[in-house]
Amino acid sequence: MAGKRKVTGSFLAIVGYMLSPLSWWNDAFVNLPLALAFAWLMSVFYRPAFAPAVVVGYWLTNVVGLVLLHKGAQQFLSEKRSKYSRRELLQDVGVSLAYTVLIVALIKFGVLKPVQVYLGGR
Repeated sequence: MAGKRKVTGSFLAIVGYMLSPLSWWNDAFVNLPLALAFAWLMSVFYRPAFAPAVVVGYWLTNVVGLVLLHKGAQQFLSEKRSKYSRRELLQDVGVSLAYTVLIVALIKFGVLKPVQVYLGGR
């Protein structure tokens, strides 16, 4: 069972790292495209929701990444499973919120826009 726990923990940690804000490249190639896809989907139904949807989508990818990274590392390193505490969740949420400020700035300065703008629509 220890081997299965380590493999599962490793997989969770790798996926979590890919989604977390801990590497310099993941935002450009993983989190931001996921957040934009989420926002584009939301803006199809309600266009003014684009900016908030980018922020929410980006924030969710970061939170999910940090949670998966934490749980995967914990599962890999420990002999038994332990619960994810509120304090650990609050730390992960705090880090994600800090990175979200950057995405909000990119939207406010017009770097990120709804997909219709890129396709020539208004």
